[in-house]
Amino acid sequence: MKTGEVLKWIDHTDSMKRYGKVTRVVGLMIEATGPETSIGDVCFVYTKGKMSKPIKAEVVGFEKESVLLMPYSELKHIGPGCLVESTHQSLLVKAGKSLIGKVLNGLGEPLDASEIPTGIPAVPTDQEPPNPMHRAPIRERISIGVKAIDGLLTVGKGQRIGIFAGSGVGKSTLLGMIARNSDADINVIALIGERGREVREFIENDLGEEGLKKSIVVVATSDQPALQRIKGAYTATAISEYFRNQGLTVNLMMDSVTRVAMAQREVGLASGEPPTTKGYTPSVFATLPKLLERTGANDKGSITAFYTVLVDGDDMNEPIADAVRGTLDGHFVLDRSIAEQGRYPAINILKSISRVMNHISSKEHLQAADYIRNMLAIYEENKELIQIGAYKKGTSREVDEAISYNPNINQFLKQGVHECVTGDEAIEKLMALANRSET
Repeated sequence: MKTGEVLKWIDHTDSMKRYGKVTRVVGLMIEATGPETSIGDVCFVYTKGKMSKPIKAEVVGFEKESVLLMPYSELKHIGPGCLVESTHQSLLVKAGKSLIGKVLNGLGEPLDASEIPTGIPAVPTDQEPPNPMHRAPIRERISIGVKAIDGLLTVGKGQRIGIFAGSGVGKSTLLGMIARNSDADINVIALIGERGREVREFIENDLGEEGLKKSIVVVATSDQPALQRIKGAYTATAISEYFRNQGLTVNLMMDSVTRVAMAQREVGLASGEPPTTKGYTPSVFATLPKLLERTGANDKGSITAFYTVLVDGDDMNEPIADAVRGTLDGHFVLDRSIAEQGRYPAINILKSISRVMNHISSKEHLQAADYIRNMLAIYEENKELIQIGAYKKGTSREVDEAISYNPNINQFLKQGVHECVTGDEAIEKLMALANRSET
């Protein structure tokens, strides 16, 4: 650094450290006066316990002269007069290849109490989405390793997909299959609002040792404060962005974006926002598109994102499902009735769509996929008549054909949890099935 630059830096350095003081704690919110700070800055609240560490909190609002802070951890040992220090920057997390295979909390810290290697760059969790003019068009297919998806709902590099399902229909199992079988360079998996018991089960059973070798898992369980659950989603997205900027093909899997919205609702209500649709605050519907738009492709690499959406009572039109579906580039619907028949993954092909499939698939592939979809649709329309025996064979050639090949189509859509089928193999099987049906 040159002498002139050093002198300029000294002139602009504040020799005094300014602290604020806690004046009130109401529910999840800490009110303080004094610290010079702005929205999104991280602050340290120095607690009164002798052995306790400072609590990290984030500025989420202001009320007259008071600063409203939301803590990342539990509100312990905080009392009137506790000192508040602003860092004047948003939350930073480490990102690098040495994190692969690790399980982190919502703030990017290892959950196994290990140390993050030194020298890893820090990236801000809150970043702007890429400039629309810098987004590369999606023109290349990515192999997911699930026949039903690669064959009938083909996904492109940089596409963003919503996986819509009620509880217990197989969302986590499907994510584990994608993580193990996909040909992406790295997986970043965010488990937001999960039960603590399910985290280790997902890592050991669904993801497995093979999947963990090329994955970074970010966990913010349901017992964590709302802000840490939100930051878990932002941390996973920021780590994905780092690897995308290195030119890698990244899979980001978030389970679930609904619980991120619920956490944002908690923060909004605590900071005084009015509830609107189904109790969700306006900030929820403003925050979701900003988070979802950060993924996708840029001029260096790509983030192919899979966001699971919990639908209450299998209602696909509830507010969060509607908002997410309108933002993403396609959706897979997991159907409870299909799962009850023992067909996994329980994807309802007729209700699912990939909006970029027409741009990344060959003409022959699209023709085969359209034919199989048509067979499924015809069978579904006449399902009740067929099941009660009211349909007479020979009444319709198309219905006869749909009945004849429905078992073969269902067999194609069914896949074992640990069965790996590449994208090319899936397309070959689909085209062979379509050609056999047509003859």
